[in-house]
Amino acid sequence: CANQDQETCRSTAGDVCMSLDRGSFSVVYMVREKKTGKLYALKCLKKKHLVQSNLENEIRVLRRINHENVVGLEDFYESRTHYYLVMQLVSGGELFDRILDRGVYTEQDASKVIKQVLEAVSYLHKNSIVHRDLKPENLLFYSAEENAKIMVSDFGLSKTVENGVMSTACGTPGYVAPEVLAQKPYSQAVDCWSIGVITYILLCGYPPFFEENETLLFSKIRRAEYAFHSPFWDDISDSAKDFIGNMMEKNPTKRFTTEQALKHPWVAGNAAKDVDIYQSVCEGMERMFAKSKWKRAFNAAMAVNHFKKGGIFQSAPAPSPSSLPCATVQSSSQKDCEMSDDVDPNGNLIPDSGNLSSSIPVENVCAHLRVHPAGNSTKEDVQFRPSTR
Repeated sequence: CANQDQETCRSTAGDVCMSLDRGSFSVVYMVREKKTGKLYALKCLKKKHLVQSNLENEIRVLRRINHENVVGLEDFYESRTHYYLVMQLVSGGELFDRILDRGVYTEQDASKVIKQVLEAVSYLHKNSIVHRDLKPENLLFYSAEENAKIMVSDFGLSKTVENGVMSTACGTPGYVAPEVLAQKPYSQAVDCWSIGVITYILLCGYPPFFEENETLLFSKIRRAEYAFHSPFWDDISDSAKDFIGNMMEKNPTKRFTTEQALKHPWVAGNAAKDVDIYQSVCEGMERMFAKSKWKRAFNAAMAVNHFKKGGIFQSAPAPSPSSLPCATVQSSSQKDCEMSDDVDPNGNLIPDSGNLSSSIPVENVCAHLRVHPAGNSTKEDVQFRPSTR
């Protein structure tokens, strides 16, 4: 996609303003509609890459969506060689970046974000759509305004499910539900688990599950092994912890639905504290998402290989003591934990930061429109995609 895309845009709908993002199979431009002057994001994709991009599924899902907190598909065009998706232009930036820029941040702020996410996902579930890749970088602010709404984006892994059951293992490591890793049939409940993980991060700045080794990471997730560590969670309300506990319930049949979550006091009531937690959350975000390998893309091929081998998802033996990090894992009943500079809040070794920046870089506008290679995927389902953080 190069000059031909720009000429097509100029001669049909509008003018090309600038290139926003270039992926493996697509280019995203910011374009201006000639008639109205309104700006949009235009994703241009070569037809010969359609099978690999999983775009067909994404378009099918986007055509069914119309919600104020979901990035929408405005129009669709095609030429002899390309497909063109005209998307809503979302310019407010990613969730983490906005938190870092705030200066003041409270539980109430986090609750407002999660409420909007729940409303969007509830709408999807009512329309038999499962997102399957909810994570902070797919939550964008509509504009740069202070009270801009949250928009759920990136439907590349989403699926329309009429019978409510899926089986293909997909998602982003760290946010994927235990039943997916166990290779069991799963339902819309996987999205609720991911929202629980996001809520956890929004309140402390670090992820509930973190391991350098994917096998250990997936093992922790399968056991739902996380905790609320002191001092990081000392100022967080019991209501917030209760909400997370219901969203990150290991048993999907007992896990909160979006409707139940929307009625929880932490979301619907006044249970969220109005205490500034900006410093501790930002320190956690900068430490875990900028200075560690968690920010780097996961090796998707390794994750897929785990599934092919059976590995930890069936009856893998417990790791030997020599293979475990040299740190004490805190149980949920322990109130205090002593941290060294080389151990994260979940008792895991923090990788060498190398030359990585100590702050989170601001991503390009419309980063949610990237198209990732799907490897040996089918048209409808793809395996674990790399995380962009």
